[in-house]
Amino acid sequence: MKMILPEKVNFIIRTLQKHGFEGYAVGGCVRDAMLSRVPQDWDITTSAKPEQVKSLFKHTIDTGIQHGTVTVMLDHEGFEVTTYRIDGEYEDARHPKEVQFTSNLLEDLKRRDFTINAMAYNEKDGLVDAFDGLGDLELGIIRCVGVAEERFTEDALRMLRAVRFAAQLGFSIEEQTVAAIGKLAPNLAKVSAERVQIELVKLLTSAHPEEIKTAWETGLTKVFLPEFDTMMETEQNNPHHQYSVGEHTIISLQEVKAEKVLRLTMLLHDVAKPFCRTTDENGVDHFYGHVEKGAEIARTILRRLKFDNDTTNRVCRLVACHDHMPSLTEKSVRKAVFRNGTEQYPALFDVKRADIFAQSNYLREEKLEAVASYEEFYQTIMEKQQCLSIKELAVGGSDLIELGMKPGKEIGETLKQLLELVLEDPQLNTKEKLIQQVHNLKTPHI
Repeated sequence: MKMILPEKVNFIIRTLQKHGFEGYAVGGCVRDAMLSRVPQDWDITTSAKPEQVKSLFKHTIDTGIQHGTVTVMLDHEGFEVTTYRIDGEYEDARHPKEVQFTSNLLEDLKRRDFTINAMAYNEKDGLVDAFDGLGDLELGIIRCVGVAEERFTEDALRMLRAVRFAAQLGFSIEEQTVAAIGKLAPNLAKVSAERVQIELVKLLTSAHPEEIKTAWETGLTKVFLPEFDTMMETEQNNPHHQYSVGEHTIISLQEVKAEKVLRLTMLLHDVAKPFCRTTDENGVDHFYGHVEKGAEIARTILRRLKFDNDTTNRVCRLVACHDHMPSLTEKSVRKAVFRNGTEQYPALFDVKRADIFAQSNYLREEKLEAVASYEEFYQTIMEKQQCLSIKELAVGGSDLIELGMKPGKEIGETLKQLLELVLEDPQLNTKEKLIQQVHNLKTPHI
């Protein structure tokens, strides 16, 4: 099995070998190269100790030296070079108590999570594959190195990583590995929210976000996203739906682009439905107020998982307006864009279409036509560069002060009133017309 390594990777490995050390490309980069995917990073493992690695290269950075990792810089590009190691006892299902360096490559590969990530390669020795990672790649299987329960007891995040790799690669998880996840899923509670968040985003933005169902089936979502379990248990007896809230959510994830904010929005867009469900006298379920409540719950979840403020705000705003449909006139759409926030567009149309495709066939074509008209009006408004915010008004606070208005909240109120007039009639957005409107408002401060 021959691989072509990048020249800089080969240079590092040859330099190590030239000075009597072993060196291999290892882990995910080997896996991806075998799958004809372009590796994001090239990691190198070596028998050389960190200080020995540092002595061989001009520019290095101590990125994780206590765990044996030195970053070698070549032409402003970094390559992590890590000493073979044996992990000591894991006390917290997250970190080894101590790390012991070794000169044995096999010992280093034994500590890795999955067989497909436990392969090493260099030009001299070819592929080192002690655990049949290549066979599992060919079969499309995620399988632990050694005993699955031991690997997951060492680091509980590996359970979610197994699901994430299945989602990214389109693989299935081997039977014993799935069983071990089901048994040890509660241990995921010991892992930091930040680490869980990273894996969740990779899962959601993968080619197979529907693998979130595997996380539910094995009990993982019960630990970090119990709201999803409730969604899976909530039926929707309504002509517009044919799936439970959870199944609808899973399908909607598949119907939207693989972008973080969009996928998170679809994951959480109906999160409040279980809490807002009512059933009428005909046995039909309704979910009044679920968008407003959903935005609140989504914010709680995203904060719990330590998402940044920008992502949190964008997702919550989309959740809050995903079910709103204005009257299909230019004026109504203008007001809707202002009310929802211009930053929600055009993403909102992707959200709406994904939502519709995950519903029943009832009125589907009519719904899609309505979204298309909504988008056409939006595009017309943008092409005409119509005013949609106070900062786009042809007059500002300084103009009002020149008219004799005193600085203060009245200026803000007046600008809001002017914006309302311009949203009604965009042709009013000239300095001359707006100044006339200020006089028409009969503001006592002028």
